[in-house]
Amino acid sequence: MRTPRANPQSAAPLPVSAVTEITVRIASDREIIEARQHGRAMAVRLGFGTADRAMIAAAISELARNLLLFAERGHITVAVVEQASRHGLRIVASDSGPGIADIDVALEDGWSSAGRLGFGLAGVKRLMNEFSVTSTPGGGTTVTAIKWRTS
Repeated sequence: MRTPRANPQSAAPLPVSAVTEITVRIASDREIIEARQHGRAMAVRLGFGTADRAMIAAAISELARNLLLFAERGHITVAVVEQASRHGLRIVASDSGPGIADIDVALEDGWSSAGRLGFGLAGVKRLMNEFSVTSTPGGGTTVTAIKWRTS
């Protein structure tokens, strides 16, 4: 299920190409693909280069896969962000799962509690310009990452 949102200050509904935020409920592999496609499309619209678009798609894939593995479901929200003269995309992965007991350990390169070959949270952190994790054991996790357009 996706929930697009256009600029709330706009008087008329905006076309899909002008959507500034979209949320995809992640409960299957199909929805991981959907979230990645929306993120890539928004990155193209913002003028991100090929390499940055690939990094954004990879970050969305990893975060969404973690939602399925550790929480069984969650949400990925991709939103256009502006700060002064900078433009970028913010990716938020949130769930109500078991949480992360030790965030510092989870951010170590090569660490995997699932025995996977994914690049994990540390990889997402490297791909993006800004990155934060909040988690409560038994209360869920929220990962926020921003990629700024460089040109």
